[in-house]
Amino acid sequence: MRPMFYNFFTQKQAKYGMLQTISKERSFLLTSKNLIKEKIREAVSSVLPITVVVAVLCFCFIPVSTGLMLSFLVGSLLLIVGIGLFTLGADMAMSPIGMHIGAKMTKSRRLWLILLLSFVLGVAVTLAEPDLQVLAGNVPGIDTTVLMWTVSVGVGLFLMLCMLRALFHIPLRTLLLLSYGLVFLLAARSDPDFLAVAFDAGGVTTGPMTVPFIMALGVGITAIRSDENAKSDSFGLVALCSVGPVLAVLILGFLYPGSTGGAAETVVRDFTDTVALGTGYLAALPTYLEEVATALLPIFAFFLVFQAVSLHLQRVPFLRILVGVLYTYVGLVLFLTGANVGFSSMGYVLGGAIAESSYPFLLVPLAMLMGWFIINAEPAVHVLNEQVEEVSAGAISAGAMKWSLSIAVAVATGLAMVRVLTGISILWFVVPGYAAALALSFFVPEIFTAIAFDSGGVASGPLTATFLLPFAMGACSALGGNIMTDAFGLVALVAMTPLITVQVMGVIYVVKTRRAAVRPPMPDFADADVIELWEVS
Repeated sequence: MRPMFYNFFTQKQAKYGMLQTISKERSFLLTSKNLIKEKIREAVSSVLPITVVVAVLCFCFIPVSTGLMLSFLVGSLLLIVGIGLFTLGADMAMSPIGMHIGAKMTKSRRLWLILLLSFVLGVAVTLAEPDLQVLAGNVPGIDTTVLMWTVSVGVGLFLMLCMLRALFHIPLRTLLLLSYGLVFLLAARSDPDFLAVAFDAGGVTTGPMTVPFIMALGVGITAIRSDENAKSDSFGLVALCSVGPVLAVLILGFLYPGSTGGAAETVVRDFTDTVALGTGYLAALPTYLEEVATALLPIFAFFLVFQAVSLHLQRVPFLRILVGVLYTYVGLVLFLTGANVGFSSMGYVLGGAIAESSYPFLLVPLAMLMGWFIINAEPAVHVLNEQVEEVSAGAISAGAMKWSLSIAVAVATGLAMVRVLTGISILWFVVPGYAAALALSFFVPEIFTAIAFDSGGVASGPLTATFLLPFAMGACSALGGNIMTDAFGLVALVAMTPLITVQVMGVIYVVKTRRAAVRPPMPDFADADVIELWEVS
């Protein structure tokens, strides 16, 4: 009887385990559907404001061709779906992969292996960054592949530096001071055509693909630590990784032949009718299917090898990551197709039309208005605001952070248009800006500095590279300026403003904390005393 009962019990247990697995998979599918709706809703809030502003301008003030307007609306729709699926895929796949790899690498205790894997992962994830692909495609005079690999190698090298910082507890401020000191030393002697592109490269690499992965990698590395600095050390990885591309592109300027400074030939795509529009989008689709597959393949292959050799995830978590990779792939294809075919083209034409009008100075307030809407609609900004409110224990509210970031980014986009109109060098803005940001780091808690320098990629979101940068390029081209020196640098200015804003909020937090510490103590009352509230106040 015992073997029969044992076999029966084993079968029931296996059946129960199978039912439990099926239940988890059904729950995962239902959760995925809800997450898709949520991410699409966030993407709508990001893309819709700029779409409405452009539509009002084109329908009421600035005439553009019907084909271009329709192409822009189709591109907006693809951007919404693409950003929604891509951010969902990044949350489901990139963040867990980064966290698991970070924890496993640290447990290995082999420094050479940690550094090697960090470099490979930094290069791989940056090559798949959509903002970098858009920027590299718009830079004239520099081969797209060369620029992307240069930036990716820069991120890989500085991700190795991030690992050394996390493992050996090197202060973030020290590394930032040394890194930016080297940046401005090279900038003083670099080719002017590479200067603004270099600072823009630092802004676009902290994008929706790189940031979740690198931050999760930092969390995974510090998760196995129990010291009091573990939480603080989990921030700051993105800050350092954004310096690597700047240095790499500046060095490239000493080695690469001089650029032309002209406009990118493939920026504007106009269509005569709906058939040409559909054909244009369909013709571009295979190109981006291949490019995105090539970009994501190294990360996916690395994860599969890591899963087989070391990770050994169970079925449901492994399935979740696979589905996340699929979402990332589809979303990235739709994003790049919509951005390059319709969205960027409208930005270029609109900027040129305003610059050629009787009132070119309107570029400044219009860019500020667009910057205001973009930063307000960026979902990652809300996460940053809540993060600062949590770190400051409510002393800095999310609302105050929202207003300060909105004003700062609006000012940054306005200054970028001033550069387009006047040709002022980017150094006149980034040198005092970064000097102020580094000086503030001496007066705020280190975690505020880490969050501030990490938040540059939050402000310079996908719409900055896909619309505002082509907007500046079109205006610069119409005014006869040098695109390489005058138009590029917009992303850098937008990415720089949170460094100052968040730390200013940190100073306010320090002041409030000190004021609370010097308040007179409450008087002692006996149990039988009657306390009048107005006396206590």
